[in-house]
Amino acid sequence: MTWLVLAILTAFFESLKDVFSKKSLSFLDEYLVACVGMLVAAVSLLPVLAIVGIPKLGPNFGMAIVIGGCLNVVAYTLYVKAIRIADLSLTSPLSTLTPLFLLVTSPLIVREVPTLWDGVGVFLIVIGSYVLNLRSASNGFFAPLRSIFRNKGTRMMVVVAFIWSITSTFDKVGVMNSSPIFWAIVLFAFIGLGILPLVVLKSKQPIQGIRTHWKLLLAAGLANGIGVGCQMVAVGMVAVTQVIAVKRLSALISVGFGYFLFGEKGIRERLFGAAIMVSGVVVMAIG
Repeated sequence: MTWLVLAILTAFFESLKDVFSKKSLSFLDEYLVACVGMLVAAVSLLPVLAIVGIPKLGPNFGMAIVIGGCLNVVAYTLYVKAIRIADLSLTSPLSTLTPLFLLVTSPLIVREVPTLWDGVGVFLIVIGSYVLNLRSASNGFFAPLRSIFRNKGTRMMVVVAFIWSITSTFDKVGVMNSSPIFWAIVLFAFIGLGILPLVVLKSKQPIQGIRTHWKLLLAAGLANGIGVGCQMVAVGMVAVTQVIAVKRLSALISVGFGYFLFGEKGIRERLFGAAIMVSGVVVMAIG
């Protein structure tokens, strides 16, 4: 059951990354936090690459990193913005919407046909997203779903989940044309360098910001790198769908962090909603 321990650690560090990022955003802008976090994560994985070695690159690696990387620059920038302006316990669970969008993007991009279990999983994900905002149900039956799109932060996270449903295909191509660790390092570096121009144009005194709050930025990047490292090792032991399903427990962990560390409200419905959404992802993964 070593893979299960690693997958749980992946979920924990994924959530911890968001915690340190959100704390950093109390002092720094989202561009600097996103840029430094990605670059630190890339560097943190270099020792692992030194052990496993640099793979021979396939012919489609360049295409995958350019298209997937550019889309991820947009996605990760929006991701960090969403964490900054909205509750962590609301934004993090919405990342589980990616499988819902995959029902649309997968048939179009890779000709994968949804199964009955996919339909059941999507139903649970939608119900979970409804429960997340159950407090607004007093304003009407559809108010909880409408509130997702009225809140700027949660609206951004929905867009992120949609972009990830597209980039997941390029992630697969990138890994097949290199190796999991090498792909992660190059992708993180691409994202970090892609956001760098925004840091130059929009961040105020970025060097001073890094010097003052380097511990939080380093912690966020290391948490990301460690989480991805655990994920890649776990994927080498069992099917990737099993690892990703367990990884989605990060949504539950983030709800807890949001309540205990940031004093976010509505813990009951958000925890219940996140649990339902995670169960939907698990059904789709093992169905």
